[in-house]
Amino acid sequence: MTAIIEATNVAKMYQLGKDNHVHALRGTTVSIESGEMVAIMGPSGSGKSTMMHMLGCLDKPDSGEVTLSGRRVDTLVNGHLARLRSQEIGFIFQGFNLVPTLSALENVALAAEYAGKSRKEASQMAEEALIKVGLGDRLRHAPSELSGGQQQRVAIARAMVNKPAVILGDEPTGDLDTASSQEIVAMMRHINKTTGTTFVLVTHNPEVGEACDRIITMRDGAVIDDGRAAADNADEAVA
Repeated sequence: MTAIIEATNVAKMYQLGKDNHVHALRGTTVSIESGEMVAIMGPSGSGKSTMMHMLGCLDKPDSGEVTLSGRRVDTLVNGHLARLRSQEIGFIFQGFNLVPTLSALENVALAAEYAGKSRKEASQMAEEALIKVGLGDRLRHAPSELSGGQQQRVAIARAMVNKPAVILGDEPTGDLDTASSQEIVAMMRHINKTTGTTFVLVTHNPEVGEACDRIITMRDGAVIDDGRAAADNADEAVA
């Protein structure tokens, strides 16, 4: 398989004060293959969220390279990065990040409009995406009229509305109860399997990790296990 998104020897340091800095990433390499569903796990401060920011082009490394679909993206200027994020990468966040004054349909359509679609086309795309996540009967509902699980379904529809190659999730089940969390994980897995969309999920939840093809484990800004051996063993067991 081919790496769809890759960070190679990436380093990132944050200056917190005159004599206080944190090495969030220490020459770290992560490679995600097309069509995979991968979890990035590790204790707080391990660098997993920083790595997601690199893979999602939300931040730039101090050194190293980031590539998406074979193109180097860490050197792009902000305007090009914004277009890339709106068209080729979807994001799911722990707190849903929905606009409270907009309906489910409008929240999802907004992402399509940002990607350059007309209002009419964006609305049609949003409706299709919401139907796929089981919310065809909740198009006009505001976020406050939806449960936490339903709000995250709206967020997933928003992430997938532009048919991105990669969807990144930052603790996508963190604000959900156990039942809703299981439903959301199953939905992401279904989308991954049926559309081939690549998912990369930063999570503390072991059940999320177990649902993925492999788990990348980080500690102190480095990858200590890329999960490939375990994935290969699982494939052999199935065969």
